[in-house]
Amino acid sequence: HCRKIHVFMAPENQQSPSVRSTLKPCVSACSSFLLVCLIVVTLIFFFSPISSPNLLELPPPSSSSFWPTNNHLQRVVKLGEGLLKHPEDISVDSEGILYTATRDGWIKRLHKNGSVEDWKMLNGDTLLGITTTKEGGLIVCDTDKGLLKVTEDGVTVLASHVNGSKIRFADDVIEGSDGSLYFSVASTKFGLHNWYLDLLEAKPYGKLLKYDPLLNETSILLEDLAFANGVALSRDEDYLVVCETWKFRCLKHWLKGETKGKTEIFIDNLPGGPDNINLAPDGSFWIALLQLASPGWEFIHTSKASKYLVARSQKLIMLVNGVFKKATVINVDSDGKVLKKFDDHTGKVMSLVTSALEFEDHLYLGSLNTNFIGKLPLTVG
Repeated sequence: HCRKIHVFMAPENQQSPSVRSTLKPCVSACSSFLLVCLIVVTLIFFFSPISSPNLLELPPPSSSSFWPTNNHLQRVVKLGEGLLKHPEDISVDSEGILYTATRDGWIKRLHKNGSVEDWKMLNGDTLLGITTTKEGGLIVCDTDKGLLKVTEDGVTVLASHVNGSKIRFADDVIEGSDGSLYFSVASTKFGLHNWYLDLLEAKPYGKLLKYDPLLNETSILLEDLAFANGVALSRDEDYLVVCETWKFRCLKHWLKGETKGKTEIFIDNLPGGPDNINLAPDGSFWIALLQLASPGWEFIHTSKASKYLVARSQKLIMLVNGVFKKATVINVDSDGKVLKKFDDHTGKVMSLVTSALEFEDHLYLGSLNTNFIGKLPLTVG
């Protein structure tokens, strides 16, 4: 025979004092815990440094399988080792002297005899892209001050505002044959020291600007760019290429001809975020690529809740950020076809390579994670 067993709990007013005294603290503790959780969630979402982030699909590790790992960048000669603090970009003048801007505020010159010269002190740690000019001197992107001209006579601010707004994150610059300067603004919301927040929010705050030296005016060529980074002119100066770092692509903006003023994709679906880009002597381009997320942490960028949580903690950002773990540069032709790829896939010798400049059959590599400039003979490729 089966018997039905009834479990009966007395109403609260019929429960013994000992039962009520046991339940009340439990209920109170649960309520307090839920309240704390609610407060924490509120703080994370409503007091986050990012707002309404967009989801972002990062390239899977398999996307680089078309370009096998070769670790050529582990063969670099280290120029100026110990004398250059995070040399982000490199330029060369007509006499073959290399220039770089370092995190300690110096513009340094590397002479052909191997010596390193402390040329000009600009103060601060906000110097990024540079380019030499045909008239002599150097143009420097200062993320705090704007676009600067540096000569033997001193420093001049060329552009600090555009359309009444402060230029707060000038990134890279190139000079045209007519003296015009084309330069990028990576973000109008975030700065150099919290740039990863721009990636987490994943909204297009970047711009491409033009400075006209004859009119002393700055104008906007392109807006709504995804972290506008490297800028390069084609050999015939009929178009500009600008890198969009967290869209893993570069755009081509026409300056001449029937398509003048139009913009199209130059290369996309890159296996890393493009940083600086430089024209090579043969008309091709060298592009430095960044690994934007540590392997296994790509999912952070597909979850809004995860983005909010990571954005609140510098330690979490450093955990998720993958730029310090490897180095990659590619060479693409004028049609955007990849010709060569060099890397250090473990970051053993070079990591966070931000620029690659070809000069006299060598590749000179800048980085925000080294104390030297890498020099690689192109015969390795």
